[in-house]
Amino acid sequence: MSNPKLEVLTPQNSQIIFIDHQPQMAFGVQSIDRQVLKNNTVGLAKAARTFNIPTTITTVETQGFSGYTYPELLDVFPNQPILERTSMNSWDDQKVRDALAANGRKKIVVAGLWTEVCNTTFALCAMLEGGYEIYMVADASGGTSKEAHDYAMQRMIQAGVVPVTWQQVLLEWQRDWAHKDTYDAVTGIAKEHSGAYGMGIDYAYTMVHKAPQRGTTSHETLAPVPAR
Repeated sequence: MSNPKLEVLTPQNSQIIFIDHQPQMAFGVQSIDRQVLKNNTVGLAKAARTFNIPTTITTVETQGFSGYTYPELLDVFPNQPILERTSMNSWDDQKVRDALAANGRKKIVVAGLWTEVCNTTFALCAMLEGGYEIYMVADASGGTSKEAHDYAMQRMIQAGVVPVTWQQVLLEWQRDWAHKDTYDAVTGIAKEHSGAYGMGIDYAYTMVHKAPQRGTTSHETLAPVPAR
């Protein structure tokens, strides 16, 4: 019997959901640096846009508690509908279930806040009731403590969730550097969001391949003056 979890993620078999990347939810995150969390989330969003991955964005109690979704995330998906709800579990809202079903893909990449509440309940219900495969992006999600995040991840893994990281998803979708139609976009995302890996790409391009610098403004370099 074949195991669908042995299939790699591809742009053709995946969809993605961003759950509650809202300020009040982020304020409670203690499992990961919150600026790193935002960086990873936006990098993941740009990856989804690059590969035309069907995307769902959900929010909870925007006006009453949680605030608006990160503008940096929304700007990646202009005119994307935001699915507002009241339940902590996105699966409870019919709009969300309908949106996922309309995408027609059983592999759902999930990033959200908080890991131990909104992510876990969604994952368990989507697997049990919807027959979906869940790929939980651990570093684009956050919990109210490291223990809360880690034990929630363990609980989901025991239930069959596949743990991934945002850059892993990006590169799995790319798969082959011979795919030139997405090559520049993927390396561009890495330069912006992948820390030392992105710095390494900049270094290789400019110092080894003698490409122009990536900055949008010019700067004059003054020659050194040797010590006397």
